[in-house]
Amino acid sequence: MEREMLKTSLKWSPGLLLAAALALTPRVAAAQPQPPKDKAAPAAKPATRVRYKPDRFAGRAWKYYQLIWGIDSLSVKLVESGEVVRFSYRVLDPDKARTLNDKRNEPSLIDPRAGVSLVVPKMEKIGQLRQTGAPEVKKAYWMAFSNKGRPVKKGDRVDVVIGQFRAQGLVVD
Repeated sequence: MEREMLKTSLKWSPGLLLAAALALTPRVAAAQPQPPKDKAAPAAKPATRVRYKPDRFAGRAWKYYQLIWGIDSLSVKLVESGEVVRFSYRVLDPDKARTLNDKRNEPSLIDPRAGVSLVVPKMEKIGQLRQTGAPEVKKAYWMAFSNKGRPVKKGDRVDVVIGQFRAQGLVVD
Protein backbone atom coordinates (compact mmCIF):
# COMPACT_ATOMS: atom_id res chain seq x y z
CA MET A 1 0.00 0.00 0.00
CA GLU A 2 2.86 2.37 0.78
CA ARG A 3 4.40 1.66 -2.62
CA GLU A 4 1.18 2.53 -4.41
CA MET A 5 0.95 5.81 -2.49
CA LEU A 6 4.57 6.58 -3.32
CA LYS A 7 4.04 5.83 -7.02
CA THR A 8 0.97 8.04 -7.23
CA SER A 9 2.64 10.91 -5.37
CA LEU A 10 5.66 10.94 -7.72
CA LYS A 11 4.48 12.12 -11.10
CA TRP A 12 7.24 13.03 -13.52
CA SER A 13 6.45 16.10 -15.56
CA PRO A 14 8.48 17.01 -18.66
CA GLY A 15 10.03 20.00 -16.86
CA LEU A 16 11.02 17.83 -13.89
CA LEU A 17 12.57 15.25 -16.23
CA LEU A 18 14.60 17.93 -18.00
CA ALA A 19 15.83 19.37 -14.69
CA ALA A 20 16.86 15.92 -13.47
CA ALA A 21 18.65 15.14 -16.74
CA LEU A 22 20.58 18.42 -16.63
CA ALA A 23 21.52 17.88 -13.00
CA LEU A 24 22.88 14.38 -13.70
CA THR A 25 24.85 15.12 -16.90
CA PRO A 26 28.54 15.84 -16.45
CA ARG A 27 29.66 19.28 -17.51
CA VAL A 28 32.55 19.56 -19.95
CA ALA A 29 34.49 22.78 -20.22
CA ALA A 30 34.86 24.10 -23.74
CA ALA A 31 38.34 23.60 -25.10
CA GLN A 32 40.11 26.88 -25.56
CA PRO A 33 43.00 27.23 -28.00
CA GLN A 34 46.37 27.64 -26.31
CA PRO A 35 48.75 30.39 -27.46
CA PRO A 36 51.91 29.22 -29.20
CA LYS A 37 54.71 28.49 -26.77
CA ASP A 38 57.22 30.76 -28.52
CA LYS A 39 55.11 33.91 -28.01
CA ALA A 40 54.79 35.38 -24.54
CA ALA A 41 51.26 35.73 -23.23
CA PRO A 42 50.21 39.26 -22.23
CA ALA A 43 50.33 39.97 -18.51
CA ALA A 44 47.00 39.56 -16.75
CA LYS A 45 45.43 42.75 -15.39
CA PRO A 46 45.05 42.86 -11.62
CA ALA A 47 41.49 42.65 -10.38
CA THR A 48 40.05 46.08 -9.73
CA ARG A 49 38.33 46.61 -6.43
CA VAL A 50 35.05 48.40 -6.24
CA ARG A 51 34.91 50.59 -3.18
CA TYR A 52 31.61 51.16 -1.48
CA LYS A 53 30.49 54.75 -1.88
CA PRO A 54 27.52 55.69 0.23
CA ASP A 55 24.71 57.70 -1.28
CA ARG A 56 25.61 61.37 -1.29
CA PHE A 57 22.05 62.50 -0.68
CA ALA A 58 18.86 60.94 0.60
CA GLY A 59 16.22 60.55 -2.10
CA ARG A 60 16.29 63.33 -4.65
CA ALA A 61 18.01 65.98 -2.59
CA TRP A 62 20.50 66.63 -5.41
CA LYS A 63 17.59 67.87 -7.54
CA TYR A 64 16.57 70.22 -4.70
CA TYR A 65 20.05 71.78 -4.62
CA GLN A 66 20.00 72.23 -8.39
CA LEU A 67 16.54 73.79 -8.58
CA ILE A 68 16.47 75.92 -5.43
CA TRP A 69 20.13 76.86 -4.90
CA GLY A 70 21.52 76.56 -8.45
CA ILE A 71 24.42 74.26 -7.48
CA ASP A 72 25.45 70.62 -7.85
CA SER A 73 28.45 68.35 -7.25
CA LEU A 74 28.48 69.04 -3.51
CA SER A 75 31.35 67.32 -1.72
CA VAL A 76 32.98 67.35 1.71
CA LYS A 77 36.54 66.04 1.98
CA LEU A 78 39.22 65.82 4.63
CA VAL A 79 42.44 67.49 3.46
CA GLU A 80 45.79 68.37 5.02
CA SER A 81 45.90 65.11 7.02
CA GLY A 82 42.45 65.73 8.42
CA GLU A 83 43.20 69.17 9.89
CA VAL A 84 40.96 70.87 7.30
CA VAL A 85 37.53 69.94 5.92
CA ARG A 86 36.93 71.22 2.39
CA PHE A 87 33.38 71.86 1.17
CA SER A 88 33.06 72.35 -2.59
CA TYR A 89 30.24 72.81 -5.09
CA ARG A 90 29.69 73.73 -8.74
CA VAL A 91 27.48 76.64 -9.78
CA LEU A 92 24.67 76.09 -12.29
CA ASP A 93 22.73 79.30 -11.74
CA PRO A 94 24.76 82.30 -10.46
CA ASP A 95 21.71 84.24 -9.25
CA LYS A 96 20.51 81.39 -7.02
CA ALA A 97 24.03 80.53 -5.79
CA ARG A 98 24.86 84.13 -4.81
CA THR A 99 23.97 83.41 -1.15
CA LEU A 100 26.78 80.85 -0.84
CA ASN A 101 29.47 83.32 -1.92
CA ASP A 102 28.18 86.28 0.11
CA LYS A 103 30.84 87.54 2.58
CA ARG A 104 28.17 88.55 5.09
CA ASN A 105 26.97 84.95 5.52
CA GLU A 106 29.14 83.09 8.03
CA PRO A 107 29.50 79.43 6.97
CA SER A 108 29.58 76.61 9.48
CA LEU A 109 29.99 72.85 9.22
CA ILE A 110 28.02 70.89 11.84
CA ASP A 111 28.85 67.29 12.77
CA PRO A 112 26.10 65.89 15.03
CA ARG A 113 28.10 62.71 15.78
CA ALA A 114 31.09 64.64 17.11
CA GLY A 115 28.92 67.42 18.52
CA VAL A 116 30.96 70.20 16.90
CA SER A 117 30.37 73.21 14.68
CA LEU A 118 33.41 74.10 12.57
CA VAL A 119 34.05 77.58 11.18
CA VAL A 120 36.06 78.97 8.28
CA PRO A 121 39.31 80.30 9.76
CA LYS A 122 40.34 83.88 9.12
CA MET A 123 44.04 84.28 8.37
CA GLU A 124 45.81 87.53 9.16
CA LYS A 125 47.22 88.26 5.70
CA ILE A 126 44.97 86.05 3.55
CA GLY A 127 41.52 86.53 5.06
CA GLN A 128 38.87 83.83 5.18
CA LEU A 129 39.65 80.51 3.51
CA ARG A 130 36.72 80.67 1.11
CA GLN A 131 35.86 82.08 -2.28
CA THR A 132 33.58 85.12 -2.18
CA GLY A 133 33.57 86.52 -5.71
CA ALA A 134 30.49 86.71 -7.93
CA PRO A 135 29.58 83.13 -8.92
CA GLU A 136 30.01 82.04 -12.53
CA VAL A 137 28.27 79.21 -14.41
CA LYS A 138 30.02 75.80 -14.34
CA LYS A 139 32.76 77.06 -12.04
CA ALA A 140 33.63 75.13 -8.89
CA TYR A 141 33.88 76.95 -5.56
CA TRP A 142 35.21 75.82 -2.19
CA MET A 143 35.65 76.80 1.43
CA ALA A 144 37.85 75.28 4.11
CA PHE A 145 36.75 74.60 7.68
CA SER A 146 39.26 74.22 10.51
CA ASN A 147 39.16 70.69 11.97
CA LYS A 148 41.62 71.23 14.83
CA GLY A 149 41.86 68.10 16.97
CA ARG A 150 40.20 66.17 14.10
CA PRO A 151 36.73 65.68 15.60
CA VAL A 152 35.21 65.24 12.10
CA LYS A 153 36.14 61.84 10.69
CA LYS A 154 35.87 60.20 7.28
CA GLY A 155 32.40 58.75 6.77
CA ASP A 156 30.63 61.21 9.09
CA ARG A 157 27.43 62.85 7.87
CA VAL A 158 27.64 66.60 8.26
CA ASP A 159 25.51 69.69 7.59
CA VAL A 160 26.83 72.83 5.90
CA VAL A 161 25.03 76.06 6.78
CA ILE A 162 25.65 79.34 4.92
CA GLY A 163 23.00 81.99 5.63
CA GLN A 164 19.64 80.51 4.51
CA PHE A 165 21.39 77.63 2.68
CA ARG A 166 21.57 74.30 4.50
CA ALA A 167 22.97 71.10 2.99
CA GLN A 168 22.14 68.18 5.28
CA GLY A 169 23.63 64.72 5.54
CA LEU A 170 26.72 65.22 3.34
CA VAL A 171 29.17 62.33 3.69
CA VAL A 172 32.78 63.25 4.50
CA ASP A 173 35.25 61.60 2.08
